[in-house]
Amino acid sequence: MMNWEQLISAKRFGMEEFHAERQENRSEFQRDYDRLIFSAPFRRLQNKTQVFPLPGSVFVHNRLTHSLEVSCVGRSLGNDVAKAIIARQPELQDSFLPEIGSIVSAACLAHDLGNPPFGHSGERAISTFFSEGKGLKLRDPQPNGEQLSSMEWDDLIHFEGNANAFRLLTHQFEGRRKGGFAMTYPTLASIVKYPYSSSLAGNKSKFGFFVSEEESFRKIADELGMVRLNGSPLKYARYPLVYLVEAADDICYQMMDIEDAHKLKILTTEETKKLLMGYFDEKRQQHMQQTFRIVNDVNEQIAYLRSSVIGLLIRECTQVFLDHESEILAGTFEGPLIRKISARPAAAYDHCSQVSIKKIYRSRDVLDIELAGFRIISTLLDLMIEAVTSPEKAYSKLLIDRVSGQYNIKSPVLYERIQAVLDYISGMTDVFALDLYRKINGNSLPAV
Repeated sequence: MMNWEQLISAKRFGMEEFHAERQENRSEFQRDYDRLIFSAPFRRLQNKTQVFPLPGSVFVHNRLTHSLEVSCVGRSLGNDVAKAIIARQPELQDSFLPEIGSIVSAACLAHDLGNPPFGHSGERAISTFFSEGKGLKLRDPQPNGEQLSSMEWDDLIHFEGNANAFRLLTHQFEGRRKGGFAMTYPTLASIVKYPYSSSLAGNKSKFGFFVSEEESFRKIADELGMVRLNGSPLKYARYPLVYLVEAADDICYQMMDIEDAHKLKILTTEETKKLLMGYFDEKRQQHMQQTFRIVNDVNEQIAYLRSSVIGLLIRECTQVFLDHESEILAGTFEGPLIRKISARPAAAYDHCSQVSIKKIYRSRDVLDIELAGFRIISTLLDLMIEAVTSPEKAYSKLLIDRVSGQYNIKSPVLYERIQAVLDYISGMTDVFALDLYRKINGNSLPAV
């Protein structure tokens, strides 16, 4: 059974020996939040696709705006949960429990940091390059005798943005400090939605850490008293605050994708209103209709409905967490919070999901960006993997010299060289990846 006193620690990863109480107004968890906001990987999210292509005349959500909004919702969820638990257990008032809102909001900022360019098609492009494409040859022993282990191979064919975010935050890149971002243990634990290795990923390609970060996660999980379910391959029960980070993400992507689809005229105003009002009973819907007579700007009406739904879902997910707190702490609770909310909003959420799949995620603009992203990432991977497996070739040397010095691209270990390629490509923005693709193909040259 996990307990809140052990679960929330101010210890920083990579700085354990320097752990000491700071004399300043910001808590350690607020420092996590600020550190992420000012970081280059977070800044690059502004040029990474969320769902729709990056904006032309209509501004839609990118990974940065999505992460900021998820963070706001996560803070509300965390604060509400903390307040309710302290009301039940007043003795926790003097622990770190009141900081749950700060921890969850910081983790929400970081939850998409490891996603490659071009949305989820980027993840699929990387996985299928190894499972179906030219990367398949790496499964066998190489001419120089190098060979990937079965766990390393599982990492590649199940590439996961969530595991990559944990690596980005904890790995000591070349010239960087030990511990990566040196985040607090709770913030790091809160971003790992699937706390097990890629060997247990199955067909869904969901897992929480690469083999290279397995010991890092073990250290964090054991320190926080997370419930271990399996020793090899490594598997833990979820860290409790993961449920709140996941809920914030589930709430935001559903609402914001619908709002963006309305702005892009993929959904009509009537369709959008009907979807969002479906969360409420008849009395509340009548009140909303009265508000529409006061606020007659269509975009403001949709924004009002969206904010109302978000508020409702925050209350619903908070209640689910509190109702199942003992199961969550025991490590026996299964599934996301959003799947356990009450009947009316659950039915409305499912209906929104069905409409999103049919009309949004399969729309031509979304499919076009996925097709382009798949081709761009596959091409870059093909060239870069060839370069690190045959570094003696002249063209390989040119490509390797193009890579930032923070990536261990010249490692004597094959798996580390491949990871360096994935670190490099997954860290690219959509625009940078497209520009490099054009230059490599000779379609674009530097100004002369």
